[in-house]
Amino acid sequence: MSTNAQSPIGVFDSGIGGLTVVRALMERLPYENIVYFGDTARVPYGVKSVDTITHFTTQIAQFLLEKDVKLLVIACNTMAAVASHVVKDLSSVPVLDVIDAGAVSARGGKRIGVIGTPTTINSNAYARAIHEYAPDSRIHSQACALFVPLVEEGWLDHEVTRLTAQDYLKPLMAERIDTLVLGCTHYPLLKPLLSQVVGEGVNLVDSAEAMAEQVARLLADKKLANPGPAQPRYDFHVTDVPLRFQTIGERFLGRSLNNVHMVKW
Repeated sequence: MSTNAQSPIGVFDSGIGGLTVVRALMERLPYENIVYFGDTARVPYGVKSVDTITHFTTQIAQFLLEKDVKLLVIACNTMAAVASHVVKDLSSVPVLDVIDAGAVSARGGKRIGVIGTPTTINSNAYARAIHEYAPDSRIHSQACALFVPLVEEGWLDHEVTRLTAQDYLKPLMAERIDTLVLGCTHYPLLKPLLSQVVGEGVNLVDSAEAMAEQVARLLADKKLANPGPAQPRYDFHVTDVPLRFQTIGERFLGRSLNNVHMVKW
């Protein structure tokens, strides 16, 4: 089988955070079919070794390529930081990753703050990517280990989350940042709270929205955009259905989560 405009976009993540990217794609490209893969049995990736992350990422990319996707989207910052080059080497279709998308959108900034999980921040992948697009900018990074569990708990506007955010962002505010890159797919759900904490003068870069823009451009360039008007098909493949999967997944997606398939590895 060959890929064509009707072929789906393949999106993958270590868990369900990448559903914020799927949501942005659904809104920006309403005719596109999407196949999502979330490795819910082996999440979190942020604490695993580079070799393990690379192995898992390769496995997932191959699974999606067999579904005849026309494009692969790495919707996990940890995977993108550690293994995007590996995916690009093995893929027969274009590969986009959230770090690059976020970096492109941040390039207008002079003093850029980046927040993400400890693995993403320690990898320095954002700093490197932003530096390529904006060599004169100053980049200040901050790991925010507690944001993911707070988002999954649904505490999006909770006093505890606000205090945590104020504490994490204090060093970045001291550097008088003008741009803040949300370097984790969970963070778009905290956008209202984070923009209150940093104030109006700071531009928030949501890598999910940035990714949807990149995908739209690439599909237009390659003449691979699905013309519609048929209802798109959305399929979600996961390696485990944990207790709160439905609740958290629907919060991320902003709609009901159907067509969930279990993959047993």
